Formats: sequence, C-alpha cells, structure tokens
Amino acid sequence: MSQIDALIFDVFGTCVDWLTPVAAEVASAIPGTDGMAVALAWRAEYDPAMRRVRDGGRGYVPLEVLHRENLDRVLDRFDLNCADPDTLTNAWERLTPWPDTVPGLTAMRARRIIAPCSNGSIALMTRLARHAGLPWDCILGAEIAQDYKPKAQVYLASCAALRLPPERVMMVAAHNGDLHAAGDAGLRTAFVPRPTEYGPDQADDLEPTGDWDAVAPDFVTLSEMLP
Repeated sequence: MSQIDALIFDVFGTCVDWLTPVAAEVASAIPGTDGMAVALAWRAEYDPAMRRVRDGGRGYVPLEVLHRENLDRVLDRFDLNCADPDTLTNAWERLTPWPDTVPGLTAMRARRIIAPCSNGSIALMTRLARHAGLPWDCILGAEIAQDYKPKAQVYLASCAALRLPPERVMMVAAHNGDLHAAGDAGLRTAFVPRPTEYGPDQADDLEPTGDWDAVAPDFVTLSEMLP
C-alpha cells in the first residue's frame, strides 16, 4: 500500500447511492409511478448503451446523452409521460453519498491523490461532486479516454493523466467486474462492498470475487489501511 500514489474510484454505487435519489425524482416527476421500478429499469439500460460505444457501434458520447436516450426507452416501455425529461435526466447529478464516503475520501486525500474513474462525463462528475461534497483533486474517467469501462483504456488514460504507472494507482470499486478489468490493466485494486446499491434484494457484488489488494467494509476503514 505504501507504493500507491493515487486512488481512483468508481462513483455510481461505490461512492454514491443512485437508486434512492433517482427513484424519488422519478416518483416526483411522474406522480403515481413506481419510482423504484423505473429507476432500476433505467439503470438496466446503462450497460447495453455503453456496450454499443465500446464495441464500435457508435462513437463516444457523454453518459448524460445515453441517460437521456435510455430514459425515453424506459418511459415508452412503462407507457409513461414525463413533462420535463431533461430535468429528470439530471437526477444523476443529484445523488447522495454513502455515509462513509466523504469522511473516507477526505482522509485518503490527506495522503494520496484521489479522483473519480467513472463512466460519467466531466460535467456530470463535476456537478455531482459539488452536490454531494466529493473532495476530488481532479476529474478522470471515460471522457478523457473517449470510451467506457471496463475497457482497459479508461483506466490507463486516468493513470497517464496523472503521469503515474498503473502499478502506483489503486482502483476502488464496489463492483468486482470493474476491479477485474482494472487489475488486468495493471492497476492495484480495492473492493468496498455496497450491499444495498440495488435495493434489499441485491444478489451480486456482496463479496470479493478476486484476489484484490485490499478489501474494506467502508471508505474510512480503507483510509486507515493506507500508510
């Protein structure tokens, strides 16, 4: 751990609770709607939309463009109308940090560079950081790589932006798949589970599935593992 100069973080699910705030905004924007069901369906469109970019089916577009397109698909599937879908799309900029996120990040930032390595755009990550109080040193991730995780280039572009070799950068995530990809790209890895990211019936990512460099129950504990 003493050889790590920077930590980069998955954000949606790892640093912030997306389900509760998005569900609440859906229910507010479309009264009488099951906000939780719509939020989960909206999130389910996330990876297929990014896969079309990763596979070369379309050029890179910022995540908020995909979120807006995905919202249209979900509203059509649920036969719903939203008076202001653009404002609802911006719900992803107004998410709530987990209780340990800000104190843990603050403690880590006292000794290391910290930055997001998210599929969110620079604009989205900046506005979310201001809303949630996330104390990043800079914004990294998909937009600087012009591609989406788990493509290796996203992790490597973040390391290159910091002028650090991958082995001196630790990827922190609540998603084992994210860490498998980062580890394959040569980064160090830390797993912090978020067992209610998808609600009380979550079945995946409850335990580490790889030989990660660090496993911690929360960000504060992870900060204490750094010398």
